[in-house]
Amino acid sequence: MSLQTAFSEATETYQIPRLIRLAPNLYAACFTLMKMIPARFILRRAEEQGVLGPDTVIVETTSGTFGLALAMQGVHMNRRVVLVSDPVIDERLYRRLVDLGAVVDRVPAAAGAVPGGYQAARLARLAEVKAEHESTFCPEQYSNPDNPRSYAMVAELLLECLGQVDCVVGPVGSGGSMCGTVGNLRTVLPECRAIGVDTHHSVLFGHADGHRELRGLGMSLMPANLDHRIFDQVHWCSASAAYAATRQLHQQHALFMGPSGGAAYLAARWWAAANPSALTVVMLPDEGYRYQDTVYDDGWLRNAGHLDSSLPAEPVQVQDPSRPEGSWTAFDWGRRSYAEVMAGRLDVAQAAR
Repeated sequence: MSLQTAFSEATETYQIPRLIRLAPNLYAACFTLMKMIPARFILRRAEEQGVLGPDTVIVETTSGTFGLALAMQGVHMNRRVVLVSDPVIDERLYRRLVDLGAVVDRVPAAAGAVPGGYQAARLARLAEVKAEHESTFCPEQYSNPDNPRSYAMVAELLLECLGQVDCVVGPVGSGGSMCGTVGNLRTVLPECRAIGVDTHHSVLFGHADGHRELRGLGMSLMPANLDHRIFDQVHWCSASAAYAATRQLHQQHALFMGPSGGAAYLAARWWAAANPSALTVVMLPDEGYRYQDTVYDDGWLRNAGHLDSSLPAEPVQVQDPSRPEGSWTAFDWGRRSYAEVMAGRLDVAQAAR
């Protein structure tokens, strides 16, 4: 075995989740770095297709673990990586990206106050970065269909290990992991339910764009890879509730995961308890090491006003997905398109006048 082959296999292991049983009918798919799945799949397909040449620079807009996966792949594929990110990127992540040789280009802090926020500013800067280099390849995680397509391997693993899967619960950002996993599962299990977990002031499922403390899920711009028709139900979780659930997941199950996974766990635990005859899988995208100074620090939680937050027993069921009410709310999306749900909301509002 060559050294290069050993490196390739090392990154490949990051894609494979551990399946942990949390309750009689609830399993967690625990990833070390879930974003390695689309990053590795997209880059290697691009190389095979000849659009990622030896001197091509990999460029992308990201403030999270997709950038980390790209930087790791850049090392193994011997490619330069330039990442356009937020000024509020996690400092631990930033140091790791730089140590891997990636260039991290942070947009100005003032960009967060304009329409579209940091994500719009990052896209504009990304276009400039592309123009600065002779040859670039952008994975375009928000619109590249290879993102959801890459999660076929997760669906295959769940089917092989669990057989029947009645419900998948997971955080939603680019839309790739949930849409890809559930879409592939439904080719075998068409009744499999999907519960997407978002946060308040994210545009993905009807809220108006605004400040979001909770990272790792939610968006300011609508990604093309998000197929709303996948989802049976949507939950919105506040930062306080997500942090409390993340700590509870660690304290009760010794699973050291990030807060987007904590938010998903909150919704999954509730749904599994309410449906004891159904087997539920919750997607936990990354581990908690980047959050040791925040979510896992009682002093930080206390200063931020999160330490004494109690977890609600169940979500508040809402009839209007555009209203960010309470710390944990849920809406029956019903596998409808965004336009269908929003049109229905307008019809109800007009009838009430």
